[in-house]
Amino acid sequence: MSMRSYLDFEKPVAELEAKVEELRALATDDSVGIGEELVRLEAKAARALTDLYSSLTPWQKTQVARHQQRPHFIHYVAGMIEDFTPLAGDRKFGEDEALIAGFGRFRGRSICVMGQEKGSDTDGRIRHNFGMTRPEGYRKAVRLMELADRFDLPVISLVDTAGAFPGIDAEERGQAEAIARSTEACLALGVPNVAVVVGEGGSGGAVAIATANRVLMLEHSIYTVASPEASASILWRDSGRRQDAATNMKITAQDLLRFGIIDGIIPEPAGGAHRDPDAMIAATGDAIEKALGAFQGLSKDEVREARAEKFLAMGRKI
Repeated sequence: MSMRSYLDFEKPVAELEAKVEELRALATDDSVGIGEELVRLEAKAARALTDLYSSLTPWQKTQVARHQQRPHFIHYVAGMIEDFTPLAGDRKFGEDEALIAGFGRFRGRSICVMGQEKGSDTDGRIRHNFGMTRPEGYRKAVRLMELADRFDLPVISLVDTAGAFPGIDAEERGQAEAIARSTEACLALGVPNVAVVVGEGGSGGAVAIATANRVLMLEHSIYTVASPEASASILWRDSGRRQDAATNMKITAQDLLRFGIIDGIIPEPAGGAHRDPDAMIAATGDAIEKALGAFQGLSKDEVREARAEKFLAMGRKI
């Protein structure tokens, strides 16, 4: 627990769990009184955590989605994909480590998998540019999607980005065009593709690899056209109103499922995905397997038509 990082709104739970750890350190085999108190406190802490996470605000969900200990792309690949072989470069400019893509085996089935990697420490975050992809990253994604289509391999996308990189160098190399081409490549696939928002799904940076037959979200992830801070700055010229923006923009999985933007929600362990990464990765794998199974036996044209109809239908029932 000493290595666990708590969010501001988790302070009551942090205090209870600190007391639990103190009692554990004092407990011995013959300390009956301490043992009983320890059981009581553990149950109280578990209830407090469950109650807290059952009623998170959109801004609190945003904080959870950005939690530094939340499992990232490399963790999902390690837990779900066998024989993963990453491919680098876009054959036009260079390699972008913000977006990792390659081929492997998912539960006995050859697949293409790609996603943003934010990095888990300072060096990793710098190397992966905090998961903010440049044009060459999206062009790499297009290259691999075209390979996957050629060899009839389903595509799995794991989305976790605040958005595409907005730097001058990215703009000079055609960021908007690269995002559009990647989105087009998703729509053109004759093989089924499944996208899962495992943390942040930010703007076109997410859509570029998430225009899929099935779009799923983890329970406490977010999917938005712009970050709450950026939206508050645009709407009210005050980034401090990020909580208002998060609430009004309807960025949570629950809101987006109700609007028909996504197709399903993957429940997270009590306290968020970072509390039990192994269980979260296993549940994500189950959801992906089920989503891919729905397209078993369909022709390439049928897969494309189903995907197109899904996106054309958005907004019709609102």
